[in-house]
Amino acid sequence: MKTSPDYTRFPRVQMGRRAVAFAIDFLGVWLLSSLLGGRDRFSWAQAIVFLLAWYGTRVFVVARNHGQSLGRWALDMKVLDVELGKVPSLQALVLRESIVGLGAMLAAIAFNNFFTSAGNILLLLPLAIDCGMAFVDNTRSLAGHDRVARTIVASSLRGYSLDIKMKRFLAQAWQRILK
Repeated sequence: MKTSPDYTRFPRVQMGRRAVAFAIDFLGVWLLSSLLGGRDRFSWAQAIVFLLAWYGTRVFVVARNHGQSLGRWALDMKVLDVELGKVPSLQALVLRESIVGLGAMLAAIAFNNFFTSAGNILLLLPLAIDCGMAFVDNTRSLAGHDRVARTIVASSLRGYSLDIKMKRFLAQAWQRILK
């Protein structure tokens, strides 16, 4: 199968790293919205705070920080425009993060209301379908929001390398245990 040169010139990022970077961003925004909402169940105030914080961290920070949110910076990744090979436009970032942000907000609602009704777990389906597209695409690993916004997640030399530091720490801890 022949792939477009747009997808082969950038180093691919493993799905596990992408999931951990998403989880870092999601947990930060979810905790902020949960603290500012002040109730046990997910409220409209929490939804508004969640979306504002999501757009703040995943659109405006990314636009100003070389295509990296906090999670992507921690794991040496960046979002790029497929055609231009640089940070996507603000319009493309808003489109991309509107799709994944809606799924993330539904996931936050599901997690906050899980103990009141287990049926809320069905709210995870939009996010699972959107991100599941990346598992099906073997050549490019593009999620649904990446396809719509024409973006790609690529490796970066700029970042904290949290995954490498954690592997090194766990290897050293395991060696100390064996001695």
